Amino acid sequence: MLFFLVSKELTMGRERGTREGLMKGNQKNRFKLPAKWASALLTGIFLSQCEKPTIPVPPPPLVQVQEVSKGKVERSTTFIGKLDSPQNVEVRARVESFLDKILFEEGSEVKAGDLLFELDKKPYEEKLAAAKGALAQAQAGLSKSKIDVPRLKVLVAQNAAPQRELDAALSTEEANAANVASAEAKVKSAELDLGYCEVRAPLSGRIGAKSVSVGSLVGKGEPTLLATISQVDPIWFYCSVSEVDYLNAERMASEAGRKLGELPAHLILADGSKHPDAGKWVFVDRVVDITTATIRVRAEFPNSRRALRPGMFARVQVSLPSEEEHILIPERALVELQGKSFVWVVSAEGKGSQRPVEVAAKRYGSNVIVLKGLEVGERIVVEGLQKLREGAPVQAMTAEAMAAAAAANAAKAQEAKEETKKGKE
Repeated sequence: MLFFLVSKELTMGRERGTREGLMKGNQKNRFKLPAKWASALLTGIFLSQCEKPTIPVPPPPLVQVQEVSKGKVERSTTFIGKLDSPQNVEVRARVESFLDKILFEEGSEVKAGDLLFELDKKPYEEKLAAAKGALAQAQAGLSKSKIDVPRLKVLVAQNAAPQRELDAALSTEEANAANVASAEAKVKSAELDLGYCEVRAPLSGRIGAKSVSVGSLVGKGEPTLLATISQVDPIWFYCSVSEVDYLNAERMASEAGRKLGELPAHLILADGSKHPDAGKWVFVDRVVDITTATIRVRAEFPNSRRALRPGMFARVQVSLPSEEEHILIPERALVELQGKSFVWVVSAEGKGSQRPVEVAAKRYGSNVIVLKGLEVGERIVVEGLQKLREGAPVQAMTAEAMAAAAAANAAKAQEAKEETKKGKE
């Protein structure tokens, strides 16, 4: 308003000067602003330069909080090792012959007694026939001796034949009996060799790749490896446990009133997945290896789905529930500074403050145990730590409340979108 009045006065002054200049001819006329208006104009300009717009105060930062509570902590010990089969049986050729047939699929499941390989039987069939012929000849000789000996005994008793003929007949009978026994053994050996031409599975399990091909000569000089069968159900887990871990596991089991072998074992595979069936400890070696200060132990796991294979690396976790309750907080709520741990606590007045705490060295998943510094019922900040300032107010919400608010906002936005769409239609 002041600027408008001054501008109007300037305009009227110029008009008066112009009229007076015309009346006086070439006489020069200068316009002068009254002192009171000039002073008011300068004051208005100065005040307009000094005034600043009012900056709105930002709302308190939004943070996620969690109420401190106590709970039982599950203690666990993890051992790293390798899976192996209770039985890894090498299938070998016991006789020398050419391989005729392979009757299994590599990597498949086989049952005890299944026919796996067939060798050329002809040489062994001939050997069996010859052995049976020799046996028949030996039996014929023994039969003749059994007829001669009784007859000579009668003649000798009647002094119709000398004693030496009876003695010779008795010796011949014994020799013929020995020949029959030898021939029978050769027949059995030939039958056994012929039976070895059919190579069968000695146990049920998973068979590996074949080591020979059809037409190969096997069994020459030594038993040739044909394939390997591994029992896979159940399957064993082997590991070497340090003395310290073993003693800790024993102590933990004793505290729970149980033995180490009675603790359930859970198998965790290389990809992080957990085997559905729990196992049990079945073997602890009698000595500690003095070179590595470890003791060898073994656990057994069911493997009905045949998913586990010998040679896999895995971990076994042994868990014990703790009878004592502890304050447990998320590890992400901790602030580490110069070797000390802090948490942000939100007071009843809604202000945040940093508080030092003492935590246990061992982590339990993504949580830590707080030994000192927190009380049950207090609220700690778990998300938004970077927004906090000592003593500054905050807008604290739990995870559930934040999720509910986000859902409500999404619903409102959807409603607004639908209304806008209807208005355009």
